[in-house]
Amino acid sequence: MSAPEPEDLPEPPSLRLLRVLVTVLTAVMIAGITGILGLIWHRYSNARAPLPEVITLPSGAEATAYTQGPDWYAVVTATDEILIFDRATGKLRQTLQIAPAP
Repeated sequence: MSAPEPEDLPEPPSLRLLRVLVTVLTAVMIAGITGILGLIWHRYSNARAPLPEVITLPSGAEATAYTQGPDWYAVVTATDEILIFDRATGKLRQTLQIAPAP
């Protein structure tokens, strides 16, 4: 009697389960990597222009606070002024004086 050919043997149920688990794991990993890359792309596509290395304030101005918007940044000074600068050029756009409380 001859031994059966490997192609003729039935597939054990545990091997079938293992094959399904590996396929599902592969699909989940591909979806996860695609999701992570999508999040990274979304984060950097909405990135704002970088701030300048040095912010030059008018002479005598001392910064006490800072904030930024999409195309501007502002510095609050110790003399209760808000200096608004253009983000692209770094030039002063506007100066606002903060009125004292009544």
